[in-house]
Amino acid sequence: MDWGTELWDQFEVLERHTQWGLDLLDKYVKFVKERAEVEQAYAKQLRSLVKKYLPKRPTKDDPEVKFSQQQSFIQLLQEVNDFAGQRELVAESLGIQVCLELAKYSQEMKQERKMHFQEGRRAQQQLENGFKQLETSKRKFERDCREAEKAAHTAERLDQDINATKADVEKAKQQAHLRNHMAEESKNEYAAQLQRFNRDQAHFYFSQMPQIFDKLQDMDERRATRLGAGYGLLSEAELQVVPIIGKCLEGMKVAAESVDAKNDSQVLIELHKSGFARPGDLEFEDYSQVMNRVPSDSSLGTPDGRPELRAASSRSRAKRWPFGKKNKTVVTEDFSHLPPEQQRKRLQQQLEERNRELQKEEDQREALKKMKDVYEKTPQMGDPASLEPRIAETLGNIERLKLEVQKYEAWLAEAESRVLSNRGDSLSRHSRPPDPPATAPPDSSSSSNNSGSQDNKESSEEPPSEEGQDTPIYTEFDEDFEEPTSPIGQCVAIYHFEGSSEGTISMSEGEDLSLMEEDKGDGWTRVRRKQGEGEGYVPTSYLRVTLN
Repeated sequence: MDWGTELWDQFEVLERHTQWGLDLLDKYVKFVKERAEVEQAYAKQLRSLVKKYLPKRPTKDDPEVKFSQQQSFIQLLQEVNDFAGQRELVAESLGIQVCLELAKYSQEMKQERKMHFQEGRRAQQQLENGFKQLETSKRKFERDCREAEKAAHTAERLDQDINATKADVEKAKQQAHLRNHMAEESKNEYAAQLQRFNRDQAHFYFSQMPQIFDKLQDMDERRATRLGAGYGLLSEAELQVVPIIGKCLEGMKVAAESVDAKNDSQVLIELHKSGFARPGDLEFEDYSQVMNRVPSDSSLGTPDGRPELRAASSRSRAKRWPFGKKNKTVVTEDFSHLPPEQQRKRLQQQLEERNRELQKEEDQREALKKMKDVYEKTPQMGDPASLEPRIAETLGNIERLKLEVQKYEAWLAEAESRVLSNRGDSLSRHSRPPDPPATAPPDSSSSSNNSGSQDNKESSEEPPSEEGQDTPIYTEFDEDFEEPTSPIGQCVAIYHFEGSSEGTISMSEGEDLSLMEEDKGDGWTRVRRKQGEGEGYVPTSYLRVTLN
């Protein structure tokens, strides 16, 4: 079934229908254009959102990147950014394949439709003109017939009138004959015009207009087919990016599954582990026992002989992490201001960077040497002397970097030994204390101060581990001793102590020492060798103390 056969008399209907089809095409193009703008705006907002939440600092300078949570979040943001890129591709595809091409196609369809309807209107106009000519010839034939009949009646009436002259009768007959001839010619013309119109009308309705309608039908069907293909492009644009979007979503899933809480806990340990041993236990301070001491400038008691409260000396008590306020840190080149473990890591990083720079400079030196050899063999390629300054500069950089590598290696070795020492102290802290000697050292001062020896009996019964030897971050000693220089008592070392940390002093088992300052609650006592060779802190639990 076709329009030319079935809709031969629906010219206006076809005109409205084809116009509606083109309007629908334009409407779809406008819809896709706005859809592409929505996709573009959506992608832009997603990119802005990703940019807002991405870390501002470079990845290598951001310690938080070491955590799997942060890595997963960054990966998630990157996948969202890639997803936004796919939305931009959808918008671009819709804009080019749908908007531009369908808009161009719509203009072509409008021109074709205009041409077909102009042709149809010309055919209609020609048929109407033929019909007008037919009507004109018909009216003329009708008028000539009436005139011929009237002339015939007039001639017959004069022929029967006895009063009419012969000339009048002849004239009337000639007029009737003329009118009859004119009517005959009008009849022939009308018949010819009618035949011509019928032929034109048959051609119009059975050939010309059906062809035009068939062309319009073909045009409209092509437009509908193209519009349907345009509908498919909407989904095709989405299907093209579905694999990539699927990968983005899979990447988001992988990022979510990459969060490792245990590993993050280990990363936190590696980032912030100081390497120091834990501080020792605080000793009990017995204020209930009165210590009879001679008042002096070096005595820890009050002028009236009563024991001085610890609160009075708390101002000078050593600080203990994490309760004490940290001093202002001075950054040093060897990172000695950092805890041992962090110092070791930073030194390792610096050493690796210097080695990379050194390797780069050595590669550059080799390249310059090869280039110089080429210049020497082929002078037209360049002057070998022009490379001397660069070679000399490279050699200088190599020497400088080698010195820096040696310097950092020495610092690193020292830091590693410090870490190992602190690890040993930390392990010994959780182990069983060493057994006391079979025979306790003699207590030479028991007769003069029974209370002092009784107070220190507990120390001799349970010898401590050397837990405070290398813990400068927990126990900070004042380098400038502000106490009086005269001893306030005597003490005997009941265990050997190395004294390898800053502010401490080594002592041998059984060594007699002068007591310069009592324990302030941090487990350390300041002593001086009697020969005057040195002064520093030793563990209180390693001593048997006798006050003056």
